[in-house]
This record gives sequence, C-alpha cells and structure tokens, in this order.
Amino acid sequence: MMYANSRDIRSAQEGPHEKLLQLLTRQHGQAFRKPVAPWNQAAFECALRAWGGQSPLILDAGCGVGWSSLHLARTYPDHFVLGVDQSQDRILRGKPGEMPPNLHFVRADLVDFWRLLHAAEVRLARHFILYPNPWPKIGQLSRRWHAHPVFPTVLALGGVLESRSNWRIYLEEMALALDFLLGVQAGVETWVPVHAQTPFERKYQDSGQPLFRLCADLDCR
Repeated sequence: MMYANSRDIRSAQEGPHEKLLQLLTRQHGQAFRKPVAPWNQAAFECALRAWGGQSPLILDAGCGVGWSSLHLARTYPDHFVLGVDQSQDRILRGKPGEMPPNLHFVRADLVDFWRLLHAAEVRLARHFILYPNPWPKIGQLSRRWHAHPVFPTVLALGGVLESRSNWRIYLEEMALALDFLLGVQAGVETWVPVHAQTPFERKYQDSGQPLFRLCADLDCR
C-alpha cells in the first residue's frame, strides 16, 4: 500500500529525557495562568450543553478526523464522547458510518479545553490521548504533553487515562510523570490493534512499526 510508508521515529534519546523530572519539579505547584481564548470558552459551553451531564463522560483528546471518537461512542453506548481537535478541517472530514447520538465533536485548543473542564469540576470516566505528536528531538521535551504545564490539570480530571504511541520512550516518560505527580504507576505495553482506531494507527501498523499503549486508572491511588 502506498500510504504504508511511515518512517520510524528518529531521536537522539535512548531512554526517558534526563531533564524530565527536573522540569516537572520546577513546574510543580505553579498555576498555569494563560488566559482562555473566547472561542474556546464558547466551544466548551456548547460541548457541555451537548453532553448534558447525564452520562459518564469520555474525552478523546486530539481526535483528528474522529475515527477514534466514533469507535469509542459505539463501544461505550452508555457514555457520552467528546472528540476535541483544534482543526476544523479534520473534524469536518467524512467519517465511516452514521453519527452516534452519544458523540459530539468540538473544535477547541486542548490546553484551554482541559482547563475549562477542570474549572467546571467535570470528572472524566475515560480519557484518550491517541498518537500525540511525539516531538522526538531532545530540545522539544517541553512540547510533549506530559512535560507541559497543563499536564497536572489533565491528571486532575481523573478517570482511566489511555495513551498510545509508536515511540515507546514517549509513553515511558508519561509513566514517569504519572508516578512523580500522582504516585500512580503505569506500565507500557506493546499494542497490537485488531482494527485500527485512527488513521495514524493504521498507517503505523501497516508500515510495520511497533505500537505501544499506556493505561492508568487515575482514581485508584
């Protein structure tokens, strides 16, 4: 297949970044005060109305074209799924099958959306961060979600957190951050999907790359 040509991630890192815990220590206890953009506030309020608060909530963070959100809504019909991505173009692309009634797509910046959820005291049942940009260069550590100042807020939303990547080190770093910030220990396992849940998952798998998964219950401490 022509699309199955994804290259392996190349990085000078041979293991978790040596400055990760130093960065997390410096950020610990510091409030993240970036103002929320008005368009993100409006998108958040629309999302809350769509959800209604009656069902357990699943967040598909960085949902892209929404394949994973559709899969989650069909897998958990008694939950409500919010698929959030900053790209309107990706959200509006065609999707396989009909739109389930327990799914709503939101165009929003995740940093603002996570903080708005926390400020509204919303608790998640499940939280998916599937194939985030790994930012594999050594100097890009602070761009990775687990090293971003918003990550403590992400963890405060609770629920079962699941992340997948084609770069094992990314998830190993996330596991270190979970242990440091919450005392939650999470293993990183090889992931072999029966059916790809995102275009990236399909492309990486068909390119012969190993995939990895981290899963942690943030409410069991």
